[in-house]
Amino acid sequence: MKTRKKRPNRRQVCSLLASGVAMPFVGLGTAFSAGAKDGEAILPALTLWGPPAGPSITLAHAISAGYLQGIAEKLAFKAWRNPDEMRAGLTSGTMQVVIVPTQVAANLFNRGLGVRLVNVMTDGLLYVIARDASLTTIAALRGKKVAVPFRNDTPEFIFRRLLMANTMKAGADLTVETTGTPIEAMQLLLAGRIDAAVVPEPAASAAIARGTLTLNFVTRVMDVQKLWREITKSDHSLPQAGLAVTSAFADKHPDIVRRLQAGLVKATASVLESPTSAAYGGSSALDLPWPILRLSIPWSNLVCHAARDARPSLEAMYAVIAEADASLLGGKLPAAEFYM
Repeated sequence: MKTRKKRPNRRQVCSLLASGVAMPFVGLGTAFSAGAKDGEAILPALTLWGPPAGPSITLAHAISAGYLQGIAEKLAFKAWRNPDEMRAGLTSGTMQVVIVPTQVAANLFNRGLGVRLVNVMTDGLLYVIARDASLTTIAALRGKKVAVPFRNDTPEFIFRRLLMANTMKAGADLTVETTGTPIEAMQLLLAGRIDAAVVPEPAASAAIARGTLTLNFVTRVMDVQKLWREITKSDHSLPQAGLAVTSAFADKHPDIVRRLQAGLVKATASVLESPTSAAYGGSSALDLPWPILRLSIPWSNLVCHAARDARPSLEAMYAVIAEADASLLGGKLPAAEFYM
């Protein structure tokens, strides 16, 4: 069931934010279990990692609502805060099951660092937000100052590819200011220090909600997913992030990986059907207010496609990225065994 995307007015935002303290926790008794069969061993403990962004709502909900029962005696979610922390965790093996940008997973695999992609958990959650509602095209950003989170990482790569498609270049046609986090980019916009920001959900929804409360209105002026389809001239999605596992974990626990995927398919359907419950359950795990998560879910394009099934869309995205810089993928498309 698709959720209708509708910008809330100020009264609705105030009501939603004010109700956060008293929101009852509902819907946890109806989860389907991905539990172990009789006689099968489960892991003593497992930590699932993800960014403070849309797909992690699904992961946190899957744990809290019981969709991953039977996988481990102690199952926990932790948020990684920046891509460098995530890469270090994967390459060192301290993070074994992690939501990552799909481009990062391909790069690590091609560099022989033992990473495989289990699924795609979002078909793109990047938006351009601005206080000037007229900035509805990339060309309109000429001469402007735009904030993009995470230097030399997925949001910046995608934005630079959009600039390239519009014969524009950062530093020459506009100023691109990179920030450490999406929240920092949002704060620069609200402070009037930049003209626009390229941010993922839930930062876009957070900026719009905060701006509505302070009468400092922020508008979602561009859907990056739509722009991506325009420059690729195809209906392929922007499979931006998914669950990755280390090769060592995949080889040692193939059944656990299958159970994770089965549980996440059901959890994704639950999030889309009951976004308020999912947002409330994911709030503490992601350290974000549940009303903001609730506002962000309809814009997060949450899915749960097995990587092998999503391979055509992934390879279409990789090909466009490689046109600008093939090194972002480790020099080539990943081999078949990358896609689980």
